[in-house]
Amino acid sequence: MDIYVVEQGETISSIAESYGVSVNRLIQENELRDPDNLVTGQTIVITYPEETHTVQEGDTLEGIAERYNISVIQLYRNNSFLIEREYIYPGEVLVIRYDYEEKVSTIGYALPFINDRILRKTLPYLTYLFVYNYRLAMNGEVETFYDDQNIVDLSKAYGTLPIMLVTTLTARGTPNVQAAYEILLNEEIQDQLVENILQILREKGYYGFNMTFLYLTEANEELYNNFTRRVTRRLSDEGYLVFVTADPGIRVIENDISFIRINFITIGREVDGISFLSYLFGASVMPPAPVSSIANLTVYLDYVSTMVSSKKIFAGIQIIAYNWELPYVAGFSRANSLTISGAVELARDVGAVIQFDEVSQTPYFEYVREDRQHIVWFIDARTIDSLTDLITAKNFNGPSVWNIMDYYAQLWLVINSKYEIEKLI
Repeated sequence: MDIYVVEQGETISSIAESYGVSVNRLIQENELRDPDNLVTGQTIVITYPEETHTVQEGDTLEGIAERYNISVIQLYRNNSFLIEREYIYPGEVLVIRYDYEEKVSTIGYALPFINDRILRKTLPYLTYLFVYNYRLAMNGEVETFYDDQNIVDLSKAYGTLPIMLVTTLTARGTPNVQAAYEILLNEEIQDQLVENILQILREKGYYGFNMTFLYLTEANEELYNNFTRRVTRRLSDEGYLVFVTADPGIRVIENDISFIRINFITIGREVDGISFLSYLFGASVMPPAPVSSIANLTVYLDYVSTMVSSKKIFAGIQIIAYNWELPYVAGFSRANSLTISGAVELARDVGAVIQFDEVSQTPYFEYVREDRQHIVWFIDARTIDSLTDLITAKNFNGPSVWNIMDYYAQLWLVINSKYEIEKLI
């Protein structure tokens, strides 16, 4: 796999010619929305399949899969456009497999109102789907935001394990600290909570449970340890997987990286996996900065991996862009979110050149509109490639993605061309 960075004046035809691949393949695999107007600095991913198949008259996906001893899901994973198709056409080339050297497990986070088409396109790439649909209320009650039965059933149909995600956040990301501490301080409420969770797991058909630790500090870590032991052992006895999502809480002040130094030994021993990830929502009040910094994440996970088995660690990435108006004023300014494709389209519309920060491994650009300066930070294929290199180097279990509500083709193109993605059902 190669990642090409578009230079000024280049066209998709010239890039395709230089790599000896078809224009249609580059457009299709990268899902380029405006291939005739590339943005200087945007990325194009070029893959090199180990084996392909040219469709013949009378071929079916089932027949092709059987011929090459692979699953239809693998065909979907290697050719994501097939999900949106009813037919395959003679002469078109399908990717059968890549030359994998490593295997990873992947986590995707989704809210229950995810678009059905996006979910179907993404599920072939996922080992686990964490469904953000349950909220801890008072007295150990569990509230549901939406009906998620279709998501659970569809997930299993694509060989992905659906995991029930519970948080004290509302659907809009508003915290409920009182509910969290009521549970942490009362074992009777914890027991009631577990029974309520078990009932949902059984009724819906989930394979496991994810706890979100948002308020974990050095002062209360023993409360979280006790809670984790109590919940995990009960659910594990019933045959369910248990995961934790922990917010790294990384802060950078004058180039100094800081984070709360939690002892993760107990939690890491009890659970099946920990995803180190911050939930990001539709707006940010933080100062302009890289959305995801690979450098900062590396420092943090180097600390964590001294306490947690590397194969239980999932390295988190946020698939989001933020647009800040400058100058930033603390307590007043807020950044609005964009999709990754939306960020590239904005750069095209305002005539910006996309720059790249080597430390964080993330792109950004600046522009002026109505006499107001803006800066946009986001991620691209280079960010994903650096994340996967970190996962390989540290022998982590794989990436976790917040969130999959928008389909970002280059994310899965990079991961899928580098790794065999584990499927457990």
